[in-house]
Amino acid sequence: MTDDVKPGSIGRGEPLKGAHLTVTSKSFTEQLILGAIMGIAFEAAGAEVIDRTGIQGSIGSREAVRKGDADAGYEYTGTAWITYLGNSKPIPDPREQWEAVRKDDARNGVTWLQPAELNNTYALAMNQENAKKYGTKTLSDVAKLAKSDPGAASLCVEVEFANRADGLPGMQRAYGMNVPARDITQMDTGIIYTQAAKGSCTYGEVYTTDGRINSMNLAVMDDDKKFFPNYNAAPMINTKTLKEWPAIAGVLDPVTARLDNAVARKLNAKVDVDGEDPHQVARDWMVEEGFVEEA
Repeated sequence: MTDDVKPGSIGRGEPLKGAHLTVTSKSFTEQLILGAIMGIAFEAAGAEVIDRTGIQGSIGSREAVRKGDADAGYEYTGTAWITYLGNSKPIPDPREQWEAVRKDDARNGVTWLQPAELNNTYALAMNQENAKKYGTKTLSDVAKLAKSDPGAASLCVEVEFANRADGLPGMQRAYGMNVPARDITQMDTGIIYTQAAKGSCTYGEVYTTDGRINSMNLAVMDDDKKFFPNYNAAPMINTKTLKEWPAIAGVLDPVTARLDNAVARKLNAKVDVDGEDPHQVARDWMVEEGFVEEA
């Protein structure tokens, strides 16, 4: 990363001067923004930063941090608990979920710093026309619709969601939902929003922090049985790196504390709706918040 930034409210005294840190992320918009935010924070604190954001899928960025090929990235507590640590049931309390992840992942050489309020969990959403037509407001309602009128409850989902235990298979089991395979279409994330907005599929799998929910005026179904885990974003740091550079925590904690769903939807919309560059969106926000200053 080559951002010409200097310390603002974070990074004073450049406590990471001399550090060479590699930042990673997954490839979707929010992750690209969070990866850039982290890298810019490290730069302001004096580190040289290598940008390895944009890795496809969840496992790649996670393994990079675990193995030490990367030093840090923002990850989600629910993803770690279910997908990486192999648990089948989420912990309902967000703080307890984070604490359990932090405790269990320590043995893997990964340290979790303080979590954000930002909770990017899954949901199903539909356009307003279909919301009026079918009257569904909860996932239990969707399950009832799938039973009474199977063809009506068509779904557009990502490939990963279609195969994750904390995704479609688990959701269908939890709600007794039986959507025929012929009515489930797998597609890329961005296309799902436009297809749901057009009504090409009745329900689209969405992320609750996605700016396109508001811009496309989609109606989000309530997870009334609380099936989906809490997916609070938190920095996931290679433990050896953190021992060498303990100041990382002090640099990132104030930034993470400012991240909530409203901030995420605003920043995500700048990319997905307005077409701005994720890195520039991250940099602008860091400057606006006073975390860093233009050098």
